[in-house]
Amino acid sequence: MTTIYDDTHEMFRESFRAFIASEMAPYYDQWERDGIMDREVYAKAGKHGFIGMAIPESHGGGGTDDFRFNCVIAEELAAANMGGGGLGLTLHNDVTTPYLVEYCTDEQADRWLPGVAAGEIITAIAMTEPGTGSDLAGIRTTAVRDGDEWIVNGAKTFITNGINSDLVIVVCRTDPDAGRHGFSLLMVERGMEGFERGRNLDKIGQHSADTAELFFTDVRVPAANVLGEEGKGFEYLGFNLAQERLSIAAYGWAAAKSALDWTVDYVKERTAFGQPISAFQNTKFVLAEIATEVRVTRSFLYDCVLKHNQGELTPAEAAMIKLWATELQGRTIDRCLQLHGGYGFTTEYPIGRAHADARVTRIYGGTSEIMKTIISKDVLA
Repeated sequence: MTTIYDDTHEMFRESFRAFIASEMAPYYDQWERDGIMDREVYAKAGKHGFIGMAIPESHGGGGTDDFRFNCVIAEELAAANMGGGGLGLTLHNDVTTPYLVEYCTDEQADRWLPGVAAGEIITAIAMTEPGTGSDLAGIRTTAVRDGDEWIVNGAKTFITNGINSDLVIVVCRTDPDAGRHGFSLLMVERGMEGFERGRNLDKIGQHSADTAELFFTDVRVPAANVLGEEGKGFEYLGFNLAQERLSIAAYGWAAAKSALDWTVDYVKERTAFGQPISAFQNTKFVLAEIATEVRVTRSFLYDCVLKHNQGELTPAEAAMIKLWATELQGRTIDRCLQLHGGYGFTTEYPIGRAHADARVTRIYGGTSEIMKTIISKDVLA
């Protein structure tokens, strides 16, 4: 079987699998009930090198931009059915950290990166607003310059790590007359006066991923906390979109594969009308179709991962794999749940939680409809 992993990645996999078994699995059900993962998990993951891989060694990170390590994490979290808590870790690794590595000044890097790599500073990114989803140009959160500070006012919602986060990349409108060139990224830190957390949103899935409302009322943010250059926020947001979508796709594919594995085991054991469910032609055909789609998708996904490592993954390709892998995740898990019968609608088997966790992956990181729009522009160019 063709693989993109070498011995180093497989050693990393074994270590992370053991970490899940000892530090996450025993507590995961409680985190799901609580609606939030214990923040100490980030510190423990940092101690073992499972976060901050892309942060330079000089600042306590792994010093590698090899995205295959990130994919290993996604695959193992999916195998353990940890779509909620896993989302917090992958967002910290795959989505927010790259902005810091790319755009921090030397002073900012010294101030934040060691804590981020150690899991002592948990990160989030705040783009979405109550009245603004995929249309980032409609962002209304403002930042007004006042001497050596920016005064931030506005609200954000659906922010993953919103409760646990210590450092939030906040997308603000800093020049109302400059259109897309009027946005900047400001780093808002826990404890700043006027920065408040709202509800930890009650979701239908991914419960242990704290997803919150954030409110900013005359929050004074030092000018030294502007990430990158003023007015380039919109440009910066496009910098990491390909990796964000690849990250979601990697988990989506791995979740589909895991659902297939669980279902194969289930249909061999479960009987109906005096024989295993696996003996029925419908079961065989459904599993044959799923196995084929999972296998084909793996080839496309791994091709995208290698292209991304080489800096060659295009926005259209990232949109394609995100669209395909998350749609695959949804339909695969739904079909696998059907083969579980009534048990699939319970929490007794992992397929039920996986079904609830899967629905949002076709929404966050850009909806399937947005992905189709991006792809069509490339096709018609």
